[in-house]
Amino acid sequence: MGEYPANRLETMKEFSRRDFLRHTAITGLGLSAAGALSGFYPAGPRMRFGLVTYQWGRDWDLPTLIANCTETGLWGVELRTQHAHKVEVNLSAIERAEVKKRFADSPVTCIGYGSNFEYHSPDPAEVRKNIEGTKAYIQLCKDIGASGIKIKPNDLPASVPKEKTIAQIAASFNEVGRFAKNLGQLVRVEVHGRHTQELPNMKAIFDQVTERNVKICWNCNPEDLLSPGLEANFNSVKKWFGDTVHVRELDSADYPYQQLMDLFTGMKYNGWILLEARTEPKDRVAAMKEQLGMFKQMIAKATGK
Repeated sequence: MGEYPANRLETMKEFSRRDFLRHTAITGLGLSAAGALSGFYPAGPRMRFGLVTYQWGRDWDLPTLIANCTETGLWGVELRTQHAHKVEVNLSAIERAEVKKRFADSPVTCIGYGSNFEYHSPDPAEVRKNIEGTKAYIQLCKDIGASGIKIKPNDLPASVPKEKTIAQIAASFNEVGRFAKNLGQLVRVEVHGRHTQELPNMKAIFDQVTERNVKICWNCNPEDLLSPGLEANFNSVKKWFGDTVHVRELDSADYPYQQLMDLFTGMKYNGWILLEARTEPKDRVAAMKEQLGMFKQMIAKATGK
């Protein structure tokens, strides 16, 4: 499936992934929410910058993806479904082991899998299909050495009472959470969807989530800025934050990313800030390096360093 770049060994000198992994085993799924993943990451910077393959990695096969992440210093990746790296449930046991080894032999951490599973449908058969599909991909995450799956709520249908759909979504999260817990996996719920990405609705869902390995993945939506504002909305759900955050390009003018980094720094967040880019730069590798530089500057400003 291809070779890694010539500079990989030099990169490995700068950062030992095996040392990193010794600190990142999932052993505390039952810890309190805000600090549930403390100890997940080694001493040093509490937040690390990685990539969601949503756009910038969509057409890279797995060796290319790992090589580009290695070169740019984005040493964590969430694999998006239906992309060119083709990490899907149709992989055999041997192929899953090969994916796991490719990451283990690189400085890049396979954080998890970004699925499109959703649980709001009024049709019980459709909800069941999504739950069972989620379970199959949780097993895939386990097999490739990842630590969890990304799922999402996606709507509150007008034809159904809001409270009923919220309870249905929460019950679905709990079921897949119990399954994931038995495999040592996290369930990362992206703040996503029509109505469901509004923070009061996300809070209403999580008020009914009982499984402590089901966590919120903050997603940097315009709705975050609705009254009473970013800080209040952030604080309303931060006790459920997991180990992943999705951001768009950090130089975007439509979202207060420095304020967001200040808030995460203020809560001593331990986790990955993952770039889910939307633009089409001519050189994506160069753009990834630029975004990492912006991230470091924002963290330095937030910490006063």
